[in-house]
Amino acid sequence: MAENYNRGNVVVNRRSFVKGAFGAGMLGMLSLAGLTGCAPKSEQSSDIDGGTFDIVVIGAGGAGMTAAISSHDAGAKVILLEKMSVAGGNTVCAEGGMNACCTKVQAEEGIEDSVELFANDTFVGGHNLGNMDLINFMCENSNAALERLSERGMYLTRLSTSGGASVKRIHRPEDGSAVGAYLVRHMCERCAERGIEAVTQMDVKEIVTDESGAVAGVRAVNLRTGASTLFNAKAVILAAGGFGANHQMLAQYRPELLEAVTTNHPGATGDGIMMAEAIGAGLVDIEQIQVHPTVEQSTSILLSEGIRGDGAILVNSEGNRFTNELLTRDVVSANEWAQPGGWAYAIFDHEVYEANTSIENKFVKRDLVVIADTLEELSQNIEVNPENFMAALTAYNDAIANNQPDPMGREKSRYPIVNAPFYAVKVAPGIHHTMGGVRINTKAEVLTDEGEVIPGLYAAGEVTGGIHGGNRLGGNAICDINVFGHRAAESAVEYVGVSAS
Repeated sequence: MAENYNRGNVVVNRRSFVKGAFGAGMLGMLSLAGLTGCAPKSEQSSDIDGGTFDIVVIGAGGAGMTAAISSHDAGAKVILLEKMSVAGGNTVCAEGGMNACCTKVQAEEGIEDSVELFANDTFVGGHNLGNMDLINFMCENSNAALERLSERGMYLTRLSTSGGASVKRIHRPEDGSAVGAYLVRHMCERCAERGIEAVTQMDVKEIVTDESGAVAGVRAVNLRTGASTLFNAKAVILAAGGFGANHQMLAQYRPELLEAVTTNHPGATGDGIMMAEAIGAGLVDIEQIQVHPTVEQSTSILLSEGIRGDGAILVNSEGNRFTNELLTRDVVSANEWAQPGGWAYAIFDHEVYEANTSIENKFVKRDLVVIADTLEELSQNIEVNPENFMAALTAYNDAIANNQPDPMGREKSRYPIVNAPFYAVKVAPGIHHTMGGVRINTKAEVLTDEGEVIPGLYAAGEVTGGIHGGNRLGGNAICDINVFGHRAAESAVEYVGVSAS
């Protein structure tokens, strides 16, 4: 019999894609429309036919939706499969922005940047472990990816600083919102406007290959019905994300992180990595797992690195400042863990609050922020030593006012904390990104450990490894998903031999 996809939700349009965004069971993720049923097929007696496509995209996060849109625009018949009930993946959790070099926004602000500088920052920030071919490709294509977002109605026009960057390079939404939810909302709209076929609660379990080892489709379980469904395709783009919510995998590779909270969405369980490995894909940097220094521990909500880039500082439980807040995430996290209790307060003023709408939406509305009219009152409210606290804030502000070196060596994004009211958010490190994954080349083709291409299999986003090395710079994930999501689509379209009409 034909598959039943709940035909009441079949129409793929803007309203059905976007309605119910914040009530779907995962913070900020946006509903995808359902997919019509298809005729049965006989590959396995238990399989229901999901149809035949040029390209199947696994995962409806930022990389997957980018790949689906680009594949569709190039003339491919594409379907987007998402195991969760909503779209967004880890992309929707992203708070900061997108790194890109040599952009119009940088030029307007007089920022001198280059592919070489961006690539070097990425390589050094990743502890010299990244694949320079992949890094260079990402950096060389970052501006084109940013322009493509603008062409698709997504405008990242606010420039800021992130840890590990030599210059202002991180591009944030024009309205000051968190970049992830902003992009996911618009990407869902772009998919709906194009009529891209998509189905949620479709859990892909297997990448199917033919006798030669080339990709022939995927087998998935419909989580609504439990039915096994076969989707035939000439190419598969794997965009299923990392494994930051898979405690078994985390324990295998980094057991010391087992008790840490995670900012990852519940679907980040490494399924795509395991499926690709099962058909011969090589893995790279799989043990490289990033912690982020500013995570609210009771909710696992991330306080954006962009907030530090806009001027926030960190103080410990004794009221002392202890680090350059714009060092790379791994260094700031290590410095934070070394403090009494292993946590800190992020301190900022009203100017930073007004520039970042996520503070109100994610922290103030959840009563996760301490607010005071004076810095002295703030120190009392957060119960730190007031003398230490005021000395730390005075030293920070005076160094800026007198154009003197920062006491902690902070050289960039030094903005005084002087505009009342003042804010404090208690934070500690949390698991944020898994840098390792399947091995790819600059065509986003998936490779074996021996470097052989698996025909018809492409990958993009956090499911891949090799780009970020031992530490990912803030802003590089959004760059990665947009550059390599599009690149995977280009390569898959070329492989299947279709063209836009």
